[in-house]
Amino acid sequence: MHIFSSIRAVGTIWYLLAACFVAGVAFAADRAHPKLSDGSRAGDWAAFGGTYGEQHFSALEQVNRKSVTRLGLAWSFDLPRANSVTGALEVDGTLYVAPGYSLVHAIDAKTGRLKWRYNPKAAEAAGLRLRMGWGSRGLAWWNGKIYTGTQDGRLIAIDAETGQPVWSVMTLEDGDLRFISGPPRAFDGKVIIGHGGADSSDVRGYVTAYDAETGTKLWRFYTVPGNPAKGFEDAAQEMAAKTWAGEWWKYGGGGTVWNAITYDEEFNQIYLGTGNGAPWNHKIRSLGQGDNLFLSSIVALDADTGAYKWHYQTNPGESWDFNANMDMQLATLEIGGLRRPVLMTAPKNGFLYVLDRRDGKFISARPYVRVTWAKEIDSNGRPVETPGARYENGESFAVAPSPFGAHGWLPMAFSPVTRLVYIPAIDLSTEFHDRGIEREGWRRAPHNLLDVGAAATFPLDAQGESALVAWDPIMQTQRWRVSTPGYWNGGVLATGGGLVFQGHIDGSFNAFDADSGERLWSFDAKAPVLAPPITYTVDGRQYVTVLTGMGTSGAYLGPLLERFNLNPATQARRVLTFAIDAKTPLPPTERRPVEILADSEYRADAEGEQRGLILYAQRCGVCHGFRAVGVGAATDVRGSAIPRNPAAFDLIVRKGAMVSGGMPQFAELTDRELEDIRQYIRFESVTAAQRGTASKQN
Repeated sequence: MHIFSSIRAVGTIWYLLAACFVAGVAFAADRAHPKLSDGSRAGDWAAFGGTYGEQHFSALEQVNRKSVTRLGLAWSFDLPRANSVTGALEVDGTLYVAPGYSLVHAIDAKTGRLKWRYNPKAAEAAGLRLRMGWGSRGLAWWNGKIYTGTQDGRLIAIDAETGQPVWSVMTLEDGDLRFISGPPRAFDGKVIIGHGGADSSDVRGYVTAYDAETGTKLWRFYTVPGNPAKGFEDAAQEMAAKTWAGEWWKYGGGGTVWNAITYDEEFNQIYLGTGNGAPWNHKIRSLGQGDNLFLSSIVALDADTGAYKWHYQTNPGESWDFNANMDMQLATLEIGGLRRPVLMTAPKNGFLYVLDRRDGKFISARPYVRVTWAKEIDSNGRPVETPGARYENGESFAVAPSPFGAHGWLPMAFSPVTRLVYIPAIDLSTEFHDRGIEREGWRRAPHNLLDVGAAATFPLDAQGESALVAWDPIMQTQRWRVSTPGYWNGGVLATGGGLVFQGHIDGSFNAFDADSGERLWSFDAKAPVLAPPITYTVDGRQYVTVLTGMGTSGAYLGPLLERFNLNPATQARRVLTFAIDAKTPLPPTERRPVEILADSEYRADAEGEQRGLILYAQRCGVCHGFRAVGVGAATDVRGSAIPRNPAAFDLIVRKGAMVSGGMPQFAELTDRELEDIRQYIRFESVTAAQRGTASKQN
């Protein structure tokens, strides 16, 4: 009896051990999904960055240095007129894209045939949130579902096969001006999302994780501390509050996670790239005191609980919109003779950072573009700032990079084959000052989309520059650099075929040699190519897909891009898919400059035009462009008849007749304010027409 009991006990132990082993394997397999795991050979592109580690790299090599010259258009798909600078996914032969306000399309990846379309009607639901009109930057996939975050703040799960919504949750709080533009990330049965809005309202940033199957809220982490009188959500908030001064919580603080989130399956950590301060001016936000955690930081959280683990701050006491919301890429590199798990990121401030992702320890940082705000990053990982960079005592300071960043949200790529990072770099400067701004008791101007507590002036007589930069993150040196057109360039894809793909503002889609930077192939898309490319296989054939067309990002400085004839009315917004030996012709594409309409009834009104300039800058410029030069998704109003017609202008601007098309409603405008904006637009139209006449005569 005792023997049998012992045998039964031993058998039970072995059974439990085996069950634990199987469960552990199943758990690890679930966490490290074969389509999403780093180093995946599945041939899909199931996450915004390809895999969990966000390398924007694919090991596929059918399209390579030799065969790329045979790359041709396999099919194209026309998209509605909207922001089309968005990342695509491909899973099991279906391509998923979400142009505009999360208008999700499922397209057969081999043929370009539409399978289904889902419209969450986010523009109609957004209200005031529509005024920050970025649109969707990407999607997530998990277990047969597609996830999208909407401008009005919903996170929606959609059946990937049918296009029917499975669940929907509101992630934002009532009455605030937060919005979602960035792609969700899915991992280990969860989906996580942040938000934007700190430039336009008093916002305190946070991210929220939900159950991927049900939409049940699992945890939330705040990126800046709230009002101490109300208590702190966790020990991390209490610690962070010691780095703030004054009554910062009245300004929200900022720190929004509107783009960069990376999951680390090896350490089961989530990394957040956090945003700038709200307002930008540290002297207003925090009395000019303290580091202001966790602004402009990389923050590591436990992926199961959302508990704080470590942080690294790129810009203590941030004052220039130098957020850290650019993509973060994971890899293992040999540094100083040791193999180290690292996180690499190139935030707006112009330095390429390498951190140990186990504990956030600083390894190295070097500038990859012109930098004026700091001399270096010291051995402790803190910037050595240039005297005067914080525009003290009413003095101006020419800051480089600009708030557009040395690197925008459009992703860089890392190749584990070449061990190089490929960065879409920007060289543009801005003059900062806060003269005439009352810092004590400062409050945001109502309805101002960009009220930041400082004056930022762009030198529009300079065109700005951009480049594709190949950077060695181990040696922190440049390997090669290719100049790219304009100041704004596209997202990057690296492949096992030794190629780097990138599109440009001039309409070219290009493949470069990953080792040398030599351009090996180019396709004239006849429209800007800025979206991040992806690659995948279907039935053994490798495809490369990219979207064409401008969005809101980068379009504010329209005068710097006007020479590329980026007419919003005729700009082709398409999905383009390429394969070896494909020979489908590109559909006819009209590419012509904006035709400035004559305005014989215009009468100058200097005072009204000055008032209109301020109102236009506060409400309209983000979408319609500085000086009314439209190059993005929104209309170039200088070529529109609407501003010539007071009734039509009122119907659209104040009464909201085109909200469903993405044009916000500005019901608060008085008759005088509406007329001043209309007068200013007409002034810019007449001025542009006169410039055009003068240039023709010369």
